[in-house]
Amino acid sequence: MTDLTGLQEVATFCGNCNCGCPQLFIDPAAPQDKRIVITDDFGQRVQMSADQFSSLVAEAKEGKLDLLVAA
Repeated sequence: MTDLTGLQEVATFCGNCNCGCPQLFIDPAAPQDKRIVITDDFGQRVQMSADQFSSLVAEAKEGKLDLLVAA
C-alpha cells in the first residue's frame, strides 16, 4: 500500500465502495515538480507539478479525454 503520511486529501474518485478508490492529494513537503499526487486502487501513485495537473484539468474540460470515458 502507498504511504499517504503527510499528504492532504483533495478528492476521492468513485467512492461507492471500500475497495481503495483512486484519490488526489497535495504533498506540501514534496518538490514543486512532484507536489500533486494521484493514487490508484492498486497502491500505485503518479506525482506531477501543479502546472502539469492544471494542463490535465484544462484538457479534460475541453473534452479531450471524453473518448476514454466512452470506451
